[in-house]
Amino acid sequence: MKFSFKLLLCTIVMMAAALGFSGFYFVNYVFETSLTSKVGQAMDESSILSFAFETAALNVPTKYNVLSNSIVEEVALGLETGGQGTSRLIRISDEEKTVLYAGDGFDTDSGLLEETSENTKTWRIIRLNGHYYVHTAVTVDALDRVLYLETLQDISEVFSERALGFSVYRRVTMVVLIIGTLIMYLISSLLTKPIRILTAATRKMAEGDYAYRAELVSRDELGQLTEDFNDMAGALEKNIEQLEEEIQDREDFVAAFAHELKTPLTAIIGYADMLRSRKLDEEKSFLSANYIYTEGKRLETMSFRLLDIMVTKRSNVEFQKITAASFFDYLTKMYGSGAEMEFVYEYEDARLLAEGDLIKTVLVNLIDNACKASEPGSRIEIRGKKQEEYYRFSVIDQGVGIPQEEQRKITKAFYMVDKSRARSKNGAGLGLSLCAEILKLHGSALDIDSVPGEGSCISFLLPVNKEEEHEG
Repeated sequence: MKFSFKLLLCTIVMMAAALGFSGFYFVNYVFETSLTSKVGQAMDESSILSFAFETAALNVPTKYNVLSNSIVEEVALGLETGGQGTSRLIRISDEEKTVLYAGDGFDTDSGLLEETSENTKTWRIIRLNGHYYVHTAVTVDALDRVLYLETLQDISEVFSERALGFSVYRRVTMVVLIIGTLIMYLISSLLTKPIRILTAATRKMAEGDYAYRAELVSRDELGQLTEDFNDMAGALEKNIEQLEEEIQDREDFVAAFAHELKTPLTAIIGYADMLRSRKLDEEKSFLSANYIYTEGKRLETMSFRLLDIMVTKRSNVEFQKITAASFFDYLTKMYGSGAEMEFVYEYEDARLLAEGDLIKTVLVNLIDNACKASEPGSRIEIRGKKQEEYYRFSVIDQGVGIPQEEQRKITKAFYMVDKSRARSKNGAGLGLSLCAEILKLHGSALDIDSVPGEGSCISFLLPVNKEEEHEG
């Protein structure tokens, strides 16, 4: 069952219970009030009749001041007929509670009379011949006799009014419930609209439409839930896009890796087969062996780079306190002033926190890439500058540059902007991928500023050792 129908059903049940209880209480309250009034009237009338009977008995001529049964009947008849137009009936009993006179239709039992004693008044409600009566009983002192006077006062009207009240209230309750049901249906529909919208959004997302967002229709708790759902959907969509990108990257990696293996292996197998199947002169044999050696070294370099990347991803680095000058001393010894390139070193010293060997690997790879992207004799600058709490290393070349749309991809394994140029210089597109992984361990990343045809500036930041800087 839908939540809106549950809400509607619970409301209808509560309304029906509330209306039923209140109606029952109200109608019964009116009934009890009217009944009490009628009983009071009947008791007052019984007292009046008792007084009237005593007065009439005194005024009737009697012999020896003795009230005979015939006189009792005569007086009782007079009292009853004197009340014509009323719904009153009378019954008179003697001292032994034997009936002396009973009005026409006074057929009730003597149960109340048995409970009545001298100087007491009793009453009860009875049903007789389809009518309701107040049955009263009092004692009457007439001359030397104690008689019992009973009356029946018809109060069927009170019970009819109660039945009518219940009937009217049932009709009113039904009308109120119908109208209330319609109103509550509209209210429940409005209240549960955000839930229906969220349900539809969930179904859309389950079908694969992760860009779908739920409409915000309120500013209450359900509205906040809708906003949270949309935020969750956005995060989920982003994660799925990242997963799809990672899957695509892996597929591209496998394809590129297979391609990079195929090219050198084809050359190695071809030249090895040539050396194996025929006799070549010394020069051709040397060239064939040289091709095999060159492509083998290329495979070796690619294997080492891949191994370095895998190891770096799974390593925990322990940072060392090291000076920036030590890196530049290492690079100067390794590259010197340069034979094919013009190397320029500009730096200021600082104390850093880093893993020295890994950072040297990053710098060497950046410089190698700068060399591959530049023409022989080009200028390559290696700079180091302190920037507040960090130290920035920069490698600047005047090479072919990197297009803007390619800059985000160049740190992926086997990705090369100019594949023919990279392969001609024994490149496999793994250097910058290794650099990115190493810098990630240091909480840093490559910052690429490049203009196609004008050159590139690739830099990264390392934290400065604050304690030693303050001591210095």
